[in-house]
Amino acid sequence: MFYKNARIFTTNFEFENGAFQVENGIFAAVLPENVPDDAIDLKGATVIPGLIDVHNHGNSNADLSDGDYEGLKAMAAYLAKSGVTSFAPASMTLPYDVLAKAFANARKLADEKPEGYSRLMGVQMEGPYFSLKKKGAQNADYLKNPDFEGFEKLYNDCGGIVRIVDIAPELPGAAEFIEKASKLCTVSVAHTDSDYEHAKAAFDAGATHLTHLYNAMPGINHRNPGVIPAAVENPNVRAEIICDGYHIHPAAVRLAFSMFGGSRMILVSDAGRCCGLPEGSKFELGGQDAWLKDGVGRLGDGTIACSATNLYKCMTNAIAFGIDERDAVRAATYNPACAIGAQDKVGSIAVGRIADFLVCSSDYTHVRVFMGGKEL
Repeated sequence: MFYKNARIFTTNFEFENGAFQVENGIFAAVLPENVPDDAIDLKGATVIPGLIDVHNHGNSNADLSDGDYEGLKAMAAYLAKSGVTSFAPASMTLPYDVLAKAFANARKLADEKPEGYSRLMGVQMEGPYFSLKKKGAQNADYLKNPDFEGFEKLYNDCGGIVRIVDIAPELPGAAEFIEKASKLCTVSVAHTDSDYEHAKAAFDAGATHLTHLYNAMPGINHRNPGVIPAAVENPNVRAEIICDGYHIHPAAVRLAFSMFGGSRMILVSDAGRCCGLPEGSKFELGGQDAWLKDGVGRLGDGTIACSATNLYKCMTNAIAFGIDERDAVRAATYNPACAIGAQDKVGSIAVGRIADFLVCSSDYTHVRVFMGGKEL
């Protein structure tokens, strides 16, 4: 199947006008010289890769940490319809046995690959190796110091479905944990009260990711610079940012892209089960009661717990906030694919990649979703 007259986001991270071909669910040609007359005319529509959310707890009143397979499928169905064709759901700070059940369900969905559902490409293990002071909405009862043996068992038992593991670098044994875990998956600095020195040591040890930039970490101080400058200085580190319009001020979003550059930013939703529910809904988050209030999930004390926004909306928010369209699209597609080691399968419109793509209007208000070359 050939498509022509498209504005295509290419592997050069630029938009180019032309055509592409899909065969057997795979991109077979991009910007080919010869295009058949009967190619489908997209009439100038923008074509971008399917989006990839590497930090998403849930939606539709379901959460990865529930350990419920049908709930996980409901999450994947919602995401696919929203233009998120691949995802790596995030867990919460919970006991190992609860995490093991959640990861087993993730492994099952990743292996089964049901048609019409967002592809589960991994899991982000958000907790339990966090600072009490910066726990945010994480449950303090289950926090623990870095435990590589426990993590390795979880990792092996779920067949390596964990693609990102989070850690606060100031905790005892953190550097040693990072050095070992980074050989298995991406290690991310998160929920931390770390100073600059501990953060730098973490990145030097092999951490290459920063979970939800600005949130649950110290701000930048000129005498005590902390985590963020340590991450900016290391060219191997990518930074997530929640661009739902509530977690981060637009000026801080622009600052983040200025500091890290478009090649190192990752847009995430950090959505919870409240995503897709009506305003005022009560829901459970990591064993705690929370409410959808004024468009965002909050704990009873008002602490922001999670977003209620999908990644497609986060991407369009970023563009509306002044982020270059090319950088915003890259931060929602190729960069997150790299973070979970899936860039050879998804995240770009390139020969040999899975043909997951979105056909969008020029202002992104209308979108058609294709997975494996088939429109949902």
